[in-house]
Amino acid sequence: MKDHDDAHHHYGGESDHQHGEHPRGGGRGSGRFRVQRGDVRIATLLLLAEKPMHGYQLMQAMEERTSGAWRPSPGGIYPLIAQLEDDGLVTTTAAGGRKLVTLTPAGHAHIQELRPTWADPFANADASHGGPDLRGAVHDLHGAGRQIGMIGTLAQQEAAIVVIREARRALYLILAEGQQ
Repeated sequence: MKDHDDAHHHYGGESDHQHGEHPRGGGRGSGRFRVQRGDVRIATLLLLAEKPMHGYQLMQAMEERTSGAWRPSPGGIYPLIAQLEDDGLVTTTAAGGRKLVTLTPAGHAHIQELRPTWADPFANADASHGGPDLRGAVHDLHGAGRQIGMIGTLAQQEAAIVVIREARRALYLILAEGQQ
């Protein structure tokens, strides 16, 4: 098995007690909750210590534990599961067309050994929802765009593209104003 820090660099994360912030915050959320590098790994291991889960269940559990502020993408979870399996910390078994992920005895020992050094990956989630619901607004915009794309006329679709591009530009201008 790889040593602790080396394994984290392999997944694109750093040590579990990293001080820097992940640049994107993990996919969904208000933008105030920031996921520390290595937190997807820690969260995955901690959730699997509670019970075996499928990859989708892991993503859902992380979203639930953060009140919707954080949900890792499949592109973050499934390669991580494969790496944890390569490291001997989990096993996967086919169950109902899905792969059930279970901690191995080595995985349990790994958690027991390193848990005292890990920050709680879900700790900052409660404080993250103090501001406006940007996620909801973006979701609503996406839904309207999809509707126009599915049933709108060509002229409506072209007008929608102009509106969306202008909204994008306006959002970047808001950020630029804050940096002056």
